[in-house]
Amino acid sequence: MIIRLYKDVKMTRPKTQSDEQVLEAALRLIHEHGPEALTFERLAKACGLSGATLVQRFGNKARLKQRTLLHAWDGLDDKTRTLAAAVPRTPAGAVELLVALSQGYGGIESYAEGLLVLREDLRDPMLRTRGAAWKTTLCNALAPCFAGTPGSPQDIGLLMASHWQGSLLWWSFDPTIEVAVYVEDSLNRFVAAITTAAARKP
Repeated sequence: MIIRLYKDVKMTRPKTQSDEQVLEAALRLIHEHGPEALTFERLAKACGLSGATLVQRFGNKARLKQRTLLHAWDGLDDKTRTLAAAVPRTPAGAVELLVALSQGYGGIESYAEGLLVLREDLRDPMLRTRGAAWKTTLCNALAPCFAGTPGSPQDIGLLMASHWQGSLLWWSFDPTIEVAVYVEDSLNRFVAAITTAAARKP
């Protein structure tokens, strides 16, 4: 009965989907099976549209992949802005923001697959530009959290974002605890070191 119900649902999928819906399906394919798995044939099966329709919309595989990853950057930008507006402007708020951004990494297998997606970003100049812009957005969101910490480094936003990325990498070599727990502990120790050093400045 469950299998039949599932088949019925699959048969009643809408014949028209927005580009955003199609790109969400494409992004799921990339995250589940890697960037090379994104083909028009697989995407057609995943979203219910014909391969011809997808080719008409996206042109070729390279353009489809680029559009999909640009869509992913749009989502990360929106998530970053939303979180930045919600957390308190304190060092603890900066930690909260980065821990929340770490929630989507999942386990080590998911994180490792994400590195394949990062490889695609680094190969494409347009996607690299989006990454650089996100770095600026993130650093600008973190810096005000230390406005009430006299003596904190001028580039504290970049320093903290860099430490966060480093903590993700070191976690990946020994993923014995949940990534968010590891990141939170590492960031709290970073903040403690920064605030202690700032307090000691004459």
